[in-house]
Amino acid sequence: MDNFQIETAQNVSIQQNAAGIGERILAYLIDLLIFIAYYIIIIFMMGALSIEMGDQWAFWLILSLPPFLYFLLWETFWDGKTPGKATMKIKVVRLDGSRPAFSNYLIRWLLRLLDISLAFGGVAVVAILLGGRGQRLGDMAAGTTVISERHRVQFNQTILVDIPEDYMAVYPQVTVFSDAEMRKIKTIYTEAKRHADHHVILELSKKVSTLMDVTPQEKPMQFLARVIADYNYYTQKL
Repeated sequence: MDNFQIETAQNVSIQQNAAGIGERILAYLIDLLIFIAYYIIIIFMMGALSIEMGDQWAFWLILSLPPFLYFLLWETFWDGKTPGKATMKIKVVRLDGSRPAFSNYLIRWLLRLLDISLAFGGVAVVAILLGGRGQRLGDMAAGTTVISERHRVQFNQTILVDIPEDYMAVYPQVTVFSDAEMRKIKTIYTEAKRHADHHVILELSKKVSTLMDVTPQEKPMQFLARVIADYNYYTQKL
C-alpha cells in the first residue's frame, strides 16, 4: 500500500504509511482464530457443566457478548489495536495520525456489519484498494485509517549520499557524530533545503560547526552538504 500525505489545518504535512490489504486480512484471520478458540472453550464448558437445553440460550447470549464487542473494545482500550493487528504491527488512527476518540471507533465498528460481515469482506477490500488511503467504508465515515507501524526506511531517510571515487574529505571532525545524529542532520538539512528555509540552514550550520569545533570555509548550505559527504567518506570509504 502506498503512503499518502495529509495537510493539517496548521499547514503541517503528515506522511501516513497505510497498512497493506494483505496485512489487514492476516490480522483479521488471527482475530478469527481467537474467536474459534473462544467458542471451542465455551462448548467444552457447556459439556463439562452439563447445562440443560433450556439454559443454553441464556448461556450463549451472555458469552457471545465478548466476541460481539471484540473489535470495539480492543481498539478502544488498546490504542487502535486488536491482538491480530498488534501481531501484524498495524493499528487504527485518525487521518492526521492522532488517536481516535471512542466515537470514531464506534462508527467504524457499527459499519463493520456492512463492510465485512454481510459481504464477507468484499466491500471493505474494494474500498481499501480504490480509496488510496487504506480506508474501508467504516473508516471513511469515522475519519480513520489503518497504518503500519513497521519502519520502512527510504534512501533519503538514511545517511547515505553518492560521493565520487576521487572524493577528498575536508572535515575529519565529522566522526564525532553517530549515525543517528548524522541521519537527523541530513533530514533537517534536506527538509530546510527543500523549503528554502535559510534560517534553519544557518542555525543548523552553526550548531554542527560548534559540535565539530571547526570554522567553516564555505557558506552554510555548502558546509552542511560537505559535512554529510565527509561523514559518508570517513565511515564507509575507509
